Order: sequence, then structure tokens, then C-alpha cells
Amino acid sequence: MSETIFPQGFLWGGAMAANQAEGAYSEGGKGLSTADVIPYGEKRYPIKIGREKRFQLQRDEYYPSHDAIDFYHQYKSDIALMAEMGFSVFRTSIAWSRLFPRGDETTPNPEGIAYYQAVFNECKKYHIEPLVTLCHFDVPMHLVIEYGSWRERKMIDFFTTYAKACFEAFDGLVKYWLTFNEINLLLHTPFSSSGLWFEADENIEQVKYQAAHHQLIASALATKIAHEVNAKNQVGCMLAGGGYYPWSPKPADVWAAMEKDRENLFFIDVQVRGIYPAYAQRIFREKGVSLEIVEGDEQLLKNTVDFVSFSYYASRCAASDMERDENQSVNAEKSLTSPYIQHSDWGWGIDPLGLRLTANMLYDRYQKPLFLVENGLGAYDKLDENGEIIDDYRIDYHRAHIQALAEAIADGIPVMGYISWGCIDLVSASTGEMSKRYGFVYVDKDDHGNGSLARIRKKSFWWYQKVIQTHGRELE
Repeated sequence: MSETIFPQGFLWGGAMAANQAEGAYSEGGKGLSTADVIPYGEKRYPIKIGREKRFQLQRDEYYPSHDAIDFYHQYKSDIALMAEMGFSVFRTSIAWSRLFPRGDETTPNPEGIAYYQAVFNECKKYHIEPLVTLCHFDVPMHLVIEYGSWRERKMIDFFTTYAKACFEAFDGLVKYWLTFNEINLLLHTPFSSSGLWFEADENIEQVKYQAAHHQLIASALATKIAHEVNAKNQVGCMLAGGGYYPWSPKPADVWAAMEKDRENLFFIDVQVRGIYPAYAQRIFREKGVSLEIVEGDEQLLKNTVDFVSFSYYASRCAASDMERDENQSVNAEKSLTSPYIQHSDWGWGIDPLGLRLTANMLYDRYQKPLFLVENGLGAYDKLDENGEIIDDYRIDYHRAHIQALAEAIADGIPVMGYISWGCIDLVSASTGEMSKRYGFVYVDKDDHGNGSLARIRKKSFWWYQKVIQTHGRELE
């Protein structure tokens, strides 16, 4: 591009999550979280989806979140690397159990407050805006054991106490907030997303959608509190994005794709519009769900978000028969393998046009500013004979998706920024691997926790630096 279409004030940066980067899982007064009890290996998935109850650590298992990439101790040098790339925004999360170790305390842990104040001040030193997620796949384990996590309405009070503490302690340091990361994944990986597990005789759908109602009320209340603490605060919802294509033009496949999209958009429909969508009633009826909605809930939901944020890695494909041989899993959600797009080392579809389609669909539906807060390619990176990582495949991926986002902006969509996922290599949320790398910076650590943790700039580091310097004009 000789001219940039990215608007003035457009934010460029990268993202991490506390449980995938910080480590120091028992330091600074932090309590145990759901992320801390999910191991690496074959039991990871059954625990993530709530099929296997896991309330305690096992001696014979490796837990990637415990040390992660040690951002907790190395945040100053890591933020300096972000500043070197030219970031104007850094998305991170606060570990709920670092501020409220049990989750049901009434006052926060001073060491936790001091740590995040230091992180956000370090960002401000380099003129980097923090974009902070309150709940990014980690719930204090005490709340899971004692209350059943989000199946219990008391969680609303615990969360809003935590949220208010954050808004007050970090006022003036943080103005961009997200309530729940990829909130729709509650339906797909309920333990890792929301601390939910299931007994054999439970109506799983009832538990999930009642928990969703509690989260939606908590999100609306947090949004209200954020605006009361500081009218300049901007609060967004966060969707695991990527629309479904129908497998064929067969009407039943087109309907199946629409149903899958609605399943994901259900949460955002409520967070943006402030009411339950009409289609939800049939879903509840057919799944045997009867929500407990108390007086005042409908009014609370009218505290809607200021913007819609979303992740986009891949598009998906659905058919009326999702059990056909081509079925595979893309991230946490099932998808059929499309023959029309390339796929990553982990089978995720690489579909830049799908990003433009997703952005148009979201803006057509909501008419709220959009913020792409996760985009990236998980890939195997190898050091060459010169000790360098030549990750042209990652550059190609980001280039194509930034171009697609530029087309969406040209379509008339207000987009607040572009944030790459895992800007510095971190633990994969889906698999617990380090070898599934997303970053512009390599971290010397393997899937079993071995390595020096040294940081090495990849070829993509210098490419992204140029993209930011030229405000998206130079993408080659």
C-alpha cells in the first residue's frame, strides 16, 4: 500500500494472557486458579471440557501455567521488546486469583495490586495503552470448589467486587477493558473457560446456559461500574470469532451454518443489545433449559458494551451432518475441513477473506466499533544454523489478514486496532504446548518446561516493526 487506510488513532500491538505468560503461580500471594490445575498431556482436554473433575494438583503431571514464560519477573524487558516493535497497545489480563486469592474476599491482595500497577506503569512509560481482560480463562479454584463456579449466582457479586477493585486501583492507567475472554467458549470448553464441571446426572445445557446468564449479568454490572468509576473507561465484549460457511448449497447445510453462528453470537447479542435474542427461546426449550432470572436482571442487561472485540484465527464449516468423515476440530469448536483453504500445522484454516466477512457480519449486526484483539498463526519455529528464526510463513499470514482488515475498513467499518496473539511466544491455551508458537519473539522453552527462557527476535519482529512504523503502508 502506498497510502494507509488505517485511521488516525488506530492501535497496533500484541496480546498475552496472565495464565499463559506470567508463571509465578504461587508467588505474591496468588491463589490457585482453574488454569493452574489443567495439565499438559492427554488429560488436558477431558479436564478443559468438564468431563473429568480436577480440583487438586497431581504430583506426576506437568502444569504449563505454573512457570509459563516468566513474564511475572521479566515484564520490564518484555515490554521493552514491545516498545521496540512500536506497540501502541498491549492486551493482557489480570489473574483474578492474584488479586483475590480465594475469590470471595472483600478486599484485594496488595501485592497483586502493586504488581499490575507496575506492569501498567511500565506500559505508560513507552506510551503503550493497556487493554485489560478481567477474566481470561482463569477462575479462583476456591470459587469452583466452594460454590460450583458460575453455576452459582453469588459469583456475580464476587466478580463485580473484583472488577470494581480493578477499575479503582488502575484508574488513570487503564481505560480499555474487556470483561470475559471469548465468552462463547463457555459452551465448548466450560471448565477452562468458566470453571464448570458436570456430574453424570446433570442437564449439562442447563448448567452452561444458567452460568452464561450469570456471566452476562456480571458483565453488564461491571460495565456499569466501569463507567461510574471513570466516564472515560471503554468496556468491550469479546467473541471467539470466525463465521461458519455451509458445507454445500444444500438448504439444510446453510441452516446448520446459521445455527452454529447463532450459538456463538448469542452472548454478544445480549452484551450489545441488552436483551436475549428471540431465537434463544427455542434453543432453551429444545435443550430443556429453564433459566432462573430474578427481578431486575432484564434492566441490568441494558448496561451494554461500548465496542465489540473479537479473535479471528480461522473460518469454520458446518453441515447438517457434522459427524461425516471430514469432521475435525478447529480450536475449541468442531468444523468440517474446507477443501478451498490452506491449513496450519494444527489444522486451523487460513482464510484472510473470512476475517473481512466476519468484520462485516459483526458490524452489520451491531453497529458498534470493532477491535480485532487476537490474530495469529500457531506454527513450529526452528532456529537455523545462524541462530535465527526465518518465519516467512508467519509474515505471510499476518500480511494477508492485515490486508483483509484494511478492506473491512474500506467497507466502512470503524475498527479500533489490530492486535496479534502471543506477540512473545507463550503457552498454548488449547494444547498446553510451547512448540505451538505465535510470537514475533522466540522463547527458549520446550513443551516439558525445559529451556533458558531467552528471548530471540524472529524475522517477523522486524517486519511487524516496519508495519507499525508505516501505519500499515508497508506490508512487504
